[in-house]
Amino acid sequence: MKSSALILILIFSAVFMFMIASIPDFITLEFQVTERLKAQESAMNISEAGINYYVWHLAHYPDDLQDGAGTQGPYIHNINDPQAGLIGNYSLDISGNIECNNINSVEIKSTGSTIQFPNEKRTIKAIYSRPSVAQFTYIINDNVWAGSDRIIKGPYHSNGGIRMDGENNALVTSAKETWNCTTSFGCNYPYEIKPGIFGQGIGGEQGLWKFPTEIIDFNAITMDLAQLKTLAQSSGIYFDKSENIGYTNGKGYHLILKENGTIDVYVITKLNKVYAYNSEQGYYWDYQIINTETFYQNIVPQSSCGVLFFEDNLWIQGKLDGKITIASANLIDSDIDTNVILNSNIEYKDSDGSDGLTLISEKNIKIPLYSPDNMELFGIFIAQKGNFGRDHYKSNYNPWHKRSKLEITGSIISNKRVGTKWICGGTYCSGYNERENSYDSKLTINPPPLTPFSDDEYKIIKWEEIN
Repeated sequence: MKSSALILILIFSAVFMFMIASIPDFITLEFQVTERLKAQESAMNISEAGINYYVWHLAHYPDDLQDGAGTQGPYIHNINDPQAGLIGNYSLDISGNIECNNINSVEIKSTGSTIQFPNEKRTIKAIYSRPSVAQFTYIINDNVWAGSDRIIKGPYHSNGGIRMDGENNALVTSAKETWNCTTSFGCNYPYEIKPGIFGQGIGGEQGLWKFPTEIIDFNAITMDLAQLKTLAQSSGIYFDKSENIGYTNGKGYHLILKENGTIDVYVITKLNKVYAYNSEQGYYWDYQIINTETFYQNIVPQSSCGVLFFEDNLWIQGKLDGKITIASANLIDSDIDTNVILNSNIEYKDSDGSDGLTLISEKNIKIPLYSPDNMELFGIFIAQKGNFGRDHYKSNYNPWHKRSKLEITGSIISNKRVGTKWICGGTYCSGYNERENSYDSKLTINPPPLTPFSDDEYKIIKWEEIN
């Protein structure tokens, strides 16, 4: 018994001595782990300092992507503490998205580490740019009514009043505190004074309504068409008026976007008329239907400057491969404004953000009578002087006067009221019965070339830690 007890005492003593001996190693290990965690946190702070430094640098030297060194990076900067001296450094990799010789956005990649633990690195990637109109589903420079059938996914802004009866999942903002709501917005004759935003707001989304907010300067966000024309002539693709290229009866151009990255260009020589109505013109003869056209040429947008300018009316459809900006404007005859007709579906070949279209019209962007029953549109659509919409067509054009569904992925920028559905005496009578809009998040970071900005100030529009 005594020998057994002695053996147990020796075993427990050995275990106890081992544990006592391990305590310093355990404390040392815990200390090292704690120090490494602190180093990782410090590395993140140092990396953020690198981002902040280059934002400051670009504010003073907006075209410098080489940190003032004149050579390719990475660029190393030390971080000093007034008391401790050198504590770490960050390494910068800078690259710019350059289109048409203009810096569209800057990617700043900053990797920070401490002197004590140089292998404990943290890397941040940030995109620095002026926010573009691609961040909105709508920017409208007029009063507007979003009906109860509407589904809007993304920020929605009007410089006028908004009647919001539809469903929204993001901010809805109006620059108006109150506005005069007339019968064309479903209010009593002659008008009612309404809050900047009012309506049913399906699903309780009123919490996302904000008014009054700052006006978005529509003149500032629309494109300088003369500048765009000059750029297209020097670095992109320019087309003169169709009547000036040998077609004396030319009515405009018809573009068919192709999956191989090219565009077929037709010259339209005859149009059919239909009887239409809109709020600006009343009833009128609408010449939007192509009767006769002639193939002109197949073109390939410039990879370095995907800007196309047409000095004439424009019809467009097809599936796009690449990122391009297309403008339609008559700058030769100051008393004539051109229109763009969305002749059929406009789609992207790929859905990974590598494709994108910005379409600019001097006046209106219209969906014609003979449009698809279920229509899909991808792009940023800018009606600089007019509106985006579909006119009212009477029932004698049955079944074309009524269409089923319109899905738009991208942004609509319209100077005047947008409308693609018409109500007659409280009943749906023309246009698209269902309409769904979603902003294209992939284009908010890298939109097509020269897409207008919604804000003059450069900002960090994307920030992420990468491995």
